[in-house]
Order: sequence, then C-alpha cells, then structure tokens
Amino acid sequence: MTATATADVVVVGGGLEGTSIAWSLARRGVTDVVVCERDTVGSGGTGKSSGIVRCHYGVSSLAAMATRSLELFENASEVLGEDVGFRQTGYVVGVGESNVDALRASLANQRAVGVQTEEVDRAEVARLWPVADLSDFAAFAWESRGGYGDAYQTAQAFAGAARRLGVRVRQGTAVAEVLTGSGRVTGVRLADGSVISAGTVVVAAGPWSVPLLARHGIDLPIRVHREPIVVLDPGGDLGRVPVFSDLVSLQYIRTESGGRLLFGNSDLSTPEPADPDAYLNRATDDFLEMAVEKISRRFPGLEDASVAGSYAGCYDVTPDFNPVISETPVESLLVAAGFSGHGFKISPAVGRLVADLVVDGKSSDVDVPESDFRLSRFAEDALLTSPFPYVGAGEMR
Repeated sequence: MTATATADVVVVGGGLEGTSIAWSLARRGVTDVVVCERDTVGSGGTGKSSGIVRCHYGVSSLAAMATRSLELFENASEVLGEDVGFRQTGYVVGVGESNVDALRASLANQRAVGVQTEEVDRAEVARLWPVADLSDFAAFAWESRGGYGDAYQTAQAFAGAARRLGVRVRQGTAVAEVLTGSGRVTGVRLADGSVISAGTVVVAAGPWSVPLLARHGIDLPIRVHREPIVVLDPGGDLGRVPVFSDLVSLQYIRTESGGRLLFGNSDLSTPEPADPDAYLNRATDDFLEMAVEKISRRFPGLEDASVAGSYAGCYDVTPDFNPVISETPVESLLVAAGFSGHGFKISPAVGRLVADLVVDGKSSDVDVPESDFRLSRFAEDALLTSPFPYVGAGEMR
C-alpha cells in the first residue's frame, strides 16, 4: 500500500471540534496536521448550533471547560485574528421550588472552578427581561459574561488560525476508513482510495464518528436527536436582553442578529431519532404549536410577536448527555464526539484537552481530568452526571 500523503496527526472532521483541535495542536508545536472535512468547514452540525455561551454546569469539569473557553470568546479577535460573533448579553437561568437547592449547590461548585456566577432576585431578572412572567420561578442565577456567538464563524476562525500555523485543512475530503496495524493507528483511507499515513488520528466527526470506530470494534454510544429551532419577530425592539434559560417550562431564548429571537426546547427527555444525512430541516406544526404556547406563557409582554421561520439541527447524544474526549483501545486513535448540545460553548477547551492527550497523554488542567470524558465510562457504568441534578430537567448538565 503506497501512501499518497503523510502527517503526524490526521483530524477527521472540520467542524468546531476538529478545527479547534487542529489549532490547539499547532499551538503546542504539532503543526504537521491534516484536517479532513468531507464537505466544507463548519458545514455539519456546527452550522446549526444555537451558539449559547454559558458556564452553568453541575459537572465541575464541564463548568471549568466552559469558563476556560469563555476567555477565548472574549478575546477571539486578538487570539484567533477574527471575530466569532460573540455577543456578551449575559445569561440567566431560572428554576422552580424543587430545584432551588440544586441551583445553589451547582453555583458553589461552578465558582470553585473559576466561574463568575451569582444568585440574583426576581426584581433584577424583571429588569433584565421586562416582558417575562416570572411568577413561577423560585430562584435565578446570573452570569454577566455569558451570551451567544456564531459557531460557524468560530469554526472558520479556528481553521484560519490553524492554517497560519501550518495545518493543512482539506475540504471535500471524506474519510472512508481509519487504518490500523498491530494494534495501533496507521492513518486513514479517503473516499477516493488514497491514503494519508499518520502516527495519530483524532476522530471528531460528530455522529459520523460511530461507523469509523465501529469497524475496529469500538462502540461509541451515540444517538442522533433532531432539534428544531424557531426564529421569532418580537414585534418591537427588546434591546439587549440576556440569554434566558427557563428550567420551569423547559425552554431557552436569546436574541438574534436584527433583533429577532431564537427559541429552543430544553425538554430533551424524549429524543426524536434522526438520520444526520437526511432529516427535516424545519419545525413541525406540532413543535411550532408547543413553542408558541411556551413563549406566550413565559413572555406575555411579547404581544405582537410572530414566527419568522424555523430550522433544525442534530445533537449527537451519549447516554449521559456528555461528550467523549478520549483515547480508544487502538493506540494513538482518539475520539472527540457525542457533544450532546454542549459543543460550541466548550470547543476551545476541547481542543486544548485533545492536544494535551496527543502530546502528554493527560490533561494539563487539574479541573478538567481526562478520566471524566473517557470512552470506557459507559462500559464501566460510571456515567458522568451532575451531583446536583435538576428535577424535570436532567439533561441540563
């Protein structure tokens, strides 16, 4: 077998995580990296992200990854050389009576790993969101540094910064197979039959990672869950309202460019299975009806709001709704997938963790132990879950 190319590292997937990994590797001095993207950078799940930036996680390592990543979003123009569309509107989360203790314990846990967050009262949230009915909330948390960004722009920025450091980003380059020999990875075979020989391969291809690993007997337990998004015209200028995560009626809402609002459903208790290559790219009539009902009840002040459109994306969901960022049983074959809707807000830290694993074999951040995200946790029945779960909103990690 004659290789047509060589690299120290091949990254399979040119979305947020793949491009972040490539950039982080180059920053660690590993510049002989090839990113193989079957279409164009950010064309998969990345382009459908709702782009929310928050550090509100009960799992300490995720909270730490989110707050480390926030530093990059705040300084992206200087660090990456490009704007990533980050808008620091703030982030508020509200809970009902049954989740007050969990909220407060989670906030303490978050602050312990550097998250800047605090509990605020109803009057403060009413000032931030004057059109909302807050009567059924019992407690609120506030992150002044939260907000939202553009996942597609961020992936492009990672790719551009990686290229400037010597990384080769190959678009229109589908990987058909990960190649191995004597228990270790040897490279990848592309769809056109050519081969890239490499000492390390990182599979970061979202749900498309599953078949690439399955060929080597590696079970990556990912389900694909279709998630619609509804875009609203609020009927007036709301100003700079923060992202609102409502854990009572299970919805989230944020502003969009041009003053529109983006609505998402936070009730993930009944996933809608989907084919990531062929799914309905809009909200169904039933989903629209549910969205309008939730929005109308929570935001009665939006008297003239109307539905402006909708689209849908897919989550690659693991059994514990947390990602796999891990070595595998095949030496020097790593995986970063199963982000379960968390991928954008932690993507800079994902790149750093994978680069650490490639270069050092372990995490360089004591608050982000690599063992938390190991693939083997599923077989060990040691799922990564919050010690402070929210009743009725368990997927809100």
